[in-house]
Amino acid sequence: MRPIAFHLGPFPVHWFGLCIAAAFLAGMWTAVRRAPRIGVAGELIADLVVPWLLLGSVLGARIMFVTTYWSDEFAGRPWWEVFMIQRGGLVFYGGLIGAAITVMAFARIRKISLWQLADILAPSIALGSVFGRIGCLMNGCCFGRACDLAWAVHFPADHATRGVAVHPTQIYDALLNLMLYLGLAWCFRFRRKFDGQIFAIYLLGYAVTRSVVEMFRGDYPDGHLHNGLTPAHLISIGVFVTGVILFQVLRQARPQSLPAK
Repeated sequence: MRPIAFHLGPFPVHWFGLCIAAAFLAGMWTAVRRAPRIGVAGELIADLVVPWLLLGSVLGARIMFVTTYWSDEFAGRPWWEVFMIQRGGLVFYGGLIGAAITVMAFARIRKISLWQLADILAPSIALGSVFGRIGCLMNGCCFGRACDLAWAVHFPADHATRGVAVHPTQIYDALLNLMLYLGLAWCFRFRRKFDGQIFAIYLLGYAVTRSVVEMFRGDYPDGHLHNGLTPAHLISIGVFVTGVILFQVLRQARPQSLPAK
């Protein structure tokens, strides 16, 4: 656990912020290269990612974190701490919602296919999550439950875990997202049959992988569990159902699309 990477004069540069920046750069680079395979200009994807998708996803992720953990993290504290995202405090599903709203608005304004954009971006979202979870590990957030496994990790004694060995849930999530990215990139290139297919598969895959990781999480405050299910478990159910509906509806509505090359 090393929250601060280095200092620029008196200003600390946090690993979490560096990893989020790396996530967007890697995601944009791969999406720009992927877009021409279905006839979309890579420059269009770059225009979407910076600054619009960056702002929309970070804003959505922060809003969901603040609203979910207001009483635990922010009540009674200075109001400006709401904006201090460099220390962590982003909820992925909030970022996904914010990104979805941004992409829908961008597609409408630029008059391009929403579902083609979604397919181009879907693998990059999974890849970005790999870097994001590494940032969580360095920041000490999103940690796991206590365990005695050989690959358990120990955070410092002043961490919320009190130095007890815990599941490296950040690494679990990063590895699963890397596998998801590779699978989605392969499907995009060789198995894409209709617009929206890759994004629907992403929703299904992420809902499952996230639910698996949530089984080992140990960072939720008291009162945030519902019959043993975490908030992310509950959202994952809705995301999975949405993925199933999208896959079926889009496959029937648009059986033909530009083939990946």
